[in-house]
Amino acid sequence: MAHIEPAKSPSSLTQSPRERLLRKINDESDLPTLGVAIAKVVEITSSGEDSVAKLAHFILADVGLTQKILRLSNTVQYRTTSGAAVTTISRSIFLLGFNTVKTSAMAMLLVDFFKDKAQAVSVRKELVRSLCASIIGREMSQRGRFPDGEEAAVAALFKNIGRILLASFDHELYSKIQKVSDGAESDSDEATKLLLGCSFERFGEMALNGWKIPDAIVQSMGPLANGELKKASYRNDWLKQVASFSDSLADLVMSGKHKSQGYADALLKKFGKALEIDQKTLEEMLIRVETETRQLAKSMNISLAVAQPEPDESQRPLGLPSEFLMKSEELVSAQESDRHPSGKPLNARDLLLAGVQDVTQMLSSEDLRLTDLILLVLETLYSSLGFRFATVCLRDLASGRYVSRVAVGEKYADRQKGFGFPVKTEADLFHLAMSNNVDVMISDAAVPKIRSLLPLWHQELLPDARSFIILPLVIQKKPLGLFYADRAVTAEEGVPADETALIKTLKSQLLAAMMRGG
Repeated sequence: MAHIEPAKSPSSLTQSPRERLLRKINDESDLPTLGVAIAKVVEITSSGEDSVAKLAHFILADVGLTQKILRLSNTVQYRTTSGAAVTTISRSIFLLGFNTVKTSAMAMLLVDFFKDKAQAVSVRKELVRSLCASIIGREMSQRGRFPDGEEAAVAALFKNIGRILLASFDHELYSKIQKVSDGAESDSDEATKLLLGCSFERFGEMALNGWKIPDAIVQSMGPLANGELKKASYRNDWLKQVASFSDSLADLVMSGKHKSQGYADALLKKFGKALEIDQKTLEEMLIRVETETRQLAKSMNISLAVAQPEPDESQRPLGLPSEFLMKSEELVSAQESDRHPSGKPLNARDLLLAGVQDVTQMLSSEDLRLTDLILLVLETLYSSLGFRFATVCLRDLASGRYVSRVAVGEKYADRQKGFGFPVKTEADLFHLAMSNNVDVMISDAAVPKIRSLLPLWHQELLPDARSFIILPLVIQKKPLGLFYADRAVTAEEGVPADETALIKTLKSQLLAAMMRGG
């Protein structure tokens, strides 16, 4: 058996590899930012009333992340259930599911940070293992009996963080451990503990302590007892079991061992009873996991040698003739489109049409929530027309004011707080639009006649607004509120008739849903 030189003890004059690495990781200036970003996503739970809006806001604030989520939403696996291109994050969340988008967003943040590090091949290999584990964890969360089971996917994603960090910050030591572990005469955990000074799980746990990740997730990285496991009585123990199972199965998938006879015998012996999973269930789950791992990796430009199923193009959304459907590969997203000097995408008409299709699909769903529909329409207007800020104002009976209920774009949180005005009719552009039920589309707000109609609160809150739209929401001659969106530059291109018609269609769809009571 080859001799392994153990890590030096902390009491020695020379730092141990573990201490040296942790110091190096802590000195990495961008890591705290990554930790804060991931912690923010973790905190967004699906049970919150405005959870979809919070998740959408987080993703929309990052153009790169927005592009990747939209790319994932338009892959074959998800597009087969809709038949049309997905152009908004709101629709992505509705189509893929809240937990899928949430976990994917965290995985993408990890990949973006680490994928261009030195020794990218090894780092990407470990990243893909984490992506696969997170998908397995999400599958297992749907079978769990504990509340907030969605954290299982998060726990599974971070289970492999120790290997990712080591491959990124000390590739020489990573390679040495891999070489020894691959040898038939050495135990992998023993090699890691001797060379690194602790297990990969313990190393990842120590590294994450400064990331403000919830304790339950950090603790789930810990080792499990040997032998067959019993059903967990506590949620944290269940999270630990799912994270370990997901990571172990992901390792088999990445190495291709899952295609060999008896590949799962040891896993099922250890986890079968505890997680209530058998060979048939495992095989069915692996089909979905392989497909989703490929799609997620593809959306992040990471190659993965996993068999891809043939696309099924047989389905299309209800309520839309086929001639109105656009295939995803035919549509360039708002983030990637060429633009007018105002920032408005050149393909605004196609993006608006895709939004109409999205709303049509959402309206046919039994899970429709009016708040999600409002956000979808708002985001469609915001991204399709290239606005910098957009909001929905609704009438608040208690205060006698129109109040911003949801907003997207630059400084949306601060602007949303100040965006509101009395219900009592005044001679300004907002009240005139609602009292006459007329859509207002201003290409140059500096024109004296327009400027004179802007209320003081608007001039103070958005002094640099140069082009904007006001779309009143009126039912049976009763104003309920309005959509507002603006840019800091003029829009000389205006809004052509075909785009205007699609904007009116979006508004009509929402009003119809509001009349039905959502």
